[in-house]
Amino acid sequence: MNPQERKIFITLFMSIFSAVTGVGIVIPLLPVYARDLGASGLYISMIFGAFSISRTLFLPWCGKTSDRIGRKPFIIPGLFFYALISLGFMLSNSVGTLIGLRFLQGIASGMIMPVAQAYVGEITPKGKEGFYMGLFSMAMFLSLSMGPFMGGFINRLYGLDAAFLGMGALAMIAFSMALVFLPPVAEEKKATSQSESIAVMGLLKDRSLVALVSFRLVYTTCVGMLWCFLPLYVDASFGLGSAETGTLVMMMVLAGGVLHVPMGILADRWNRECLVVLGGLFIVFSMLLCYQATGFYSLLAAVVVFGLGGGTSLPALSALAVERGRDTGSLGSVMSLLTMAHSLGMLLGSLIAGVTMDLLELRYAFPMGGLIMAAGLAHFVWLSLRPGQNKRSPAVE
Repeated sequence: MNPQERKIFITLFMSIFSAVTGVGIVIPLLPVYARDLGASGLYISMIFGAFSISRTLFLPWCGKTSDRIGRKPFIIPGLFFYALISLGFMLSNSVGTLIGLRFLQGIASGMIMPVAQAYVGEITPKGKEGFYMGLFSMAMFLSLSMGPFMGGFINRLYGLDAAFLGMGALAMIAFSMALVFLPPVAEEKKATSQSESIAVMGLLKDRSLVALVSFRLVYTTCVGMLWCFLPLYVDASFGLGSAETGTLVMMMVLAGGVLHVPMGILADRWNRECLVVLGGLFIVFSMLLCYQATGFYSLLAAVVVFGLGGGTSLPALSALAVERGRDTGSLGSVMSLLTMAHSLGMLLGSLIAGVTMDLLELRYAFPMGGLIMAAGLAHFVWLSLRPGQNKRSPAVE
């Protein structure tokens, strides 16, 4: 990277780190807060599902349009909306309000995450996709690990409003950094032109991209189960508080976050599809460990294994996505497609766990997640690892 590209990378890294840390502060607190407001398992699923629905609806437009007009016009307002929505959480006093705020937060997320990833992909040197995408993903994972840990103690010491205020303050810091340090749109390095960019849905004709989407979908289905309902599982089954819950979430994300750079380097030197499969096997095993957990330390082992699975597979997955985005001239659309899979997986995971909580027992959701992950992993292998498979689809060449 040249000095200008390094400046852009550092700005995006720090902006995403700050914004996602703020979100991580309050996400583990929302299920218990919603339950205290009278929400059932299904309504708790809707609070998290509203975010996924709105983000999924807006992602195709955000990705395609950012390929055409530039990245900064999406990242700046998205970060500003994050800060405003944080104030709304402080004023909320009903489940319906929480659902509405999460819907708006999903729109803001759709403007930020895939666009920032596409921006990083554009400035990444060829052959180094695993390293730089792994390094950038580390910002999100480390911030998500710090956020829940901080949120648990902030809530215990100062209350939930202080946690919401912290989320808003960090979003404003991210907005300020991006506003000042990202270059004007005219200076952005464009990977494509308006006529070359392919719409998100058109990319689904590419078998190799469908394989990436399939894996991301089932992986985040498991993430949705853990993120949305681990706090309730820990509270109801083992009597643990918000600090212990924050520690579990922190360790789950931290275990994956620290692997992103070394696994990104390995992804530049070894078979990327095999790394994705290896990480998927870790995730299947971890979901079974969650089901068999008997207390804090067995849960800690389960979430650490889950984090290791994500840290092994995601850098390679992101590197493969950058390759296909460059080949198709549609980095923004490719990243939006993966983020759509992420959103739908979070929605599916939260709904499965919520309905399971209402009809059976919450713990039964975890082996169901393991089966879903195993099926998706088999689908990934079938699409991307068959001998002689031509990974480039003529429809997008």
